[in-house]
Amino acid sequence: MDSEPSPTKRKENATIAIVGRPNVGKSTLFNRLIGKRLAVIAKEAGTTRDRIQQPFSIEGYDLELVDTGGLQSGSKKDIEADVEKQAKIAIEKADVVLFVTDSIQDLTSDDFAVASILRRKKEHVILVANKCDHPNIEENIYNVYELGFSEPVQVSAIHKIGLDTLEGAIRDKLKELGIKSKKKSKKKIEDKEESLKISILGRPNAGKSSLVNSLLGEERVIVSDIPGTTRDATDIEITYKDSHFTIIDTAGIRKRGKIERGIEKFSILRCKDAIHRSDISVILLDATEPITSQDLHIIEFALKERNGIILAINKFDLIDGDAREKILRKLRYKCDFLPWAPVVFISAKNKKNIYNLLDEAVKIKESRLKEIPTPKFNAFLEKTTMKHLPASTGRFRAKVLYGNQAGINPPRFIVFTKKASSLHFSYKRYVENELRKEFGFEGTPISITFRENSSS
Repeated sequence: MDSEPSPTKRKENATIAIVGRPNVGKSTLFNRLIGKRLAVIAKEAGTTRDRIQQPFSIEGYDLELVDTGGLQSGSKKDIEADVEKQAKIAIEKADVVLFVTDSIQDLTSDDFAVASILRRKKEHVILVANKCDHPNIEENIYNVYELGFSEPVQVSAIHKIGLDTLEGAIRDKLKELGIKSKKKSKKKIEDKEESLKISILGRPNAGKSSLVNSLLGEERVIVSDIPGTTRDATDIEITYKDSHFTIIDTAGIRKRGKIERGIEKFSILRCKDAIHRSDISVILLDATEPITSQDLHIIEFALKERNGIILAINKFDLIDGDAREKILRKLRYKCDFLPWAPVVFISAKNKKNIYNLLDEAVKIKESRLKEIPTPKFNAFLEKTTMKHLPASTGRFRAKVLYGNQAGINPPRFIVFTKKASSLHFSYKRYVENELRKEFGFEGTPISITFRENSSS
């Protein structure tokens, strides 16, 4: 059964949403304001789909900046409709809306469609005329007045022109709306830093976005049967049982040979970055499909970053108990290099066992931060070597002398030996297995370095 209570969203600061039609430079502006390349940028219309939210600061304010997909007029396909829905949610929740237009092009029906959506929130809108560094700016800049908003702030997101002016306009608008400046206290900053970062990984259509939405209790990211729907790595902060989590939804990772240039390639790079900044990776597997080499490839990404790992088998409610046991045996066989990784059967769609993932994550965090006192570790080494001596190699037999813990997150140990080069890899594996039996370390890789004692 799922644990209670359900997760809740972390309290947010004032929110600034960036909206506009496709290809006006919203994501470029988003990246410039937050100071890093987070949102995927491409010439293809409709690159951004989900709401991407990141903290940023201007003088006197700690804020949340939200990038949205391009809004369009006319009838829409399924994904386009989902994109519009997400953008409208962002508008509704925003304290200030940056309505971005393209200064070098004539206004389109899409621009007027966006203006219509924003009309009832007019006092919260700042009109932003992007690409103002173009030589044709004078011909088109005055066209934006037709949209019915105040004088536009002229910027060039790609060349970092006018950003100070825009930040000043945001600050003035917040003051005008009566939103007081609010800087995070030192305690809140520390809380933010202590957030446990969990990346959700898997093949396309494994159910990653459904899992994120179920954990959050709302349609925060778009769910679609179309592979490649998720393109950006989306961070979502929640609180569960007084613990803070950052859940990172990622793009589905296909086989290397099938990854297309452009948007998909950038999406994979964002995914790898998400893994890099994660503490724990949830590997989402489909109970209705066999485990593939691609699943193992995704696990390798997480192991390379020394992340904690949870193997989550999704859609378990579609199979019977015997099938679950069979899947578990196959999983343990194919992932024999991960005997320490917990396995959780879940149903993302039906919210079954999903909070067990967070419970496991907390346990893994404790394992990753566990420190073994040096006397206790050396007592363990003595007991372990007495139980099983290293095998001799020719005239030489390695001898384990002493050791200590060298670090945490993940745990790292150094064992000083005599004739370290004579140690067979199987003995190193034996020591690791015994270490896990003695002290746990479930869900996290550990590192044991056998080093020659220079004085021996």
